[in-house]
Amino acid sequence: MTSPPPSLWWSEFAGASVRAPLRGDLDVDVAIIGGGYTGLWTARELLRRDPHLHVVVLEAEVCGFGASGRNGGWVSALFPAPATTIVARHGRDAFQRQRRVLQDAVVSLGVAAAADSIECDYRRGGTLTFARSSAQVARAQRELASAAELGVDEEDLRWLGPEDLAGVATVHGARGATFSPHCARIHPARLVRGLADVVERLGARVHEGTRVTRVVAGTSSRRARVITRGATVRARYVVRATEGFTVAMTRQRRTLAPLYSLMIATAPLSDSWWRDYGFAQSPTFGDERHLLVYGQRTADNRLAFGGRGSPYHFGSTVEPRFDANPAVFAHLATSLRELFPTLDTEITHQWGGPLGMPRDRLPSVIVDHATGLATAGGYTGDGVTLSYVCANALADLIVTPATPTPYSELPFVNRASRRWELEPLRWAGINAGIALATYADHYEGRHEGESRATTWLSRLMGV
Repeated sequence: MTSPPPSLWWSEFAGASVRAPLRGDLDVDVAIIGGGYTGLWTARELLRRDPHLHVVVLEAEVCGFGASGRNGGWVSALFPAPATTIVARHGRDAFQRQRRVLQDAVVSLGVAAAADSIECDYRRGGTLTFARSSAQVARAQRELASAAELGVDEEDLRWLGPEDLAGVATVHGARGATFSPHCARIHPARLVRGLADVVERLGARVHEGTRVTRVVAGTSSRRARVITRGATVRARYVVRATEGFTVAMTRQRRTLAPLYSLMIATAPLSDSWWRDYGFAQSPTFGDERHLLVYGQRTADNRLAFGGRGSPYHFGSTVEPRFDANPAVFAHLATSLRELFPTLDTEITHQWGGPLGMPRDRLPSVIVDHATGLATAGGYTGDGVTLSYVCANALADLIVTPATPTPYSELPFVNRASRRWELEPLRWAGINAGIALATYADHYEGRHEGESRATTWLSRLMGV
């Protein structure tokens, strides 16, 4: 395909030139498969630590073709697995260290982009999670209480009642919201395109339109190899940074489940319209429903709004036709107008794409020094910040493996999630979860109190 994905973010780059594919064999220090955030941040951090490294990035389409060019633009400290999971497996201290690293990364990512002169509309306005029913209020209060028990204070997460929201932001029917300052809004495609330019300036080679067909592990006498359709790359380390498209790699179909998240965007809205709803500081927003939604006020005053709901496709299939789902787009438009009833402008953009979800919802960073194979991913939709964090961990483990760092000592580093079940169990389980979440939201929108489906959903998700 070798063309940008059809997202709002990419629309301003229509007709942009594509980098040349790899046409001959290479010998490098590090070969990176995937030109998204993970791959490009990894290249940047490697070369910042050691400018003499020979690094190549191989991208099958164009840099940012995957989730990096299609996401909701949240630089957040969110983590896809519950805090209780981290505490149970690794202890409270490990959880606190991880929390601080993620919160600091929200700031340092913005600093890094600014230092490299990447204009990506970074604005740290925090994030609001609205509660619009009694069930959602109860859920929010439980989350606040649980966070407090783990040492999260009101500086990091607090409740805003209706009177507090009046001066910040609101949506129709809001009974309150939780607020965290640890989130920024960005323009995703500007960030990923800027990173590609930066790593080239630092000395890396970036080849687009270069599809990897096979990776061969290294041995004590032979470097690892990356086989493409037209060339072979030999490297001391090979980093797989393919996230939702990992299923296309050999023997990786059960590593991550590709789940589809879709988005819509409006035309720019007037200043008077925004005065009615607030969002002057551009906080990102969602609500306490089970089937995740997420939104932002863009720099040009649009609403960019996304959510889950697309089915998982049997056999972890990823195809371009799944990027669009008319029923999900219609549901997103309805949900957006429920939040903002005076919204009367057109929906100008609709798009979607796959993200990668591991079986236990825990991301991973792995570097095997014996084989030279490394990987990072499994972000389950929280990848803007996690990709930056994981790239720093990869760079530390590759350049200074004997020196522990805050990144390399994170609890999800050098651990692998168990593989997903065989089909049809994988298809049945994931789609059952989507159906339960949909039903629970439907019930709670029409009744006071929580749906019994939430119990089954929690059991299915293992939380």
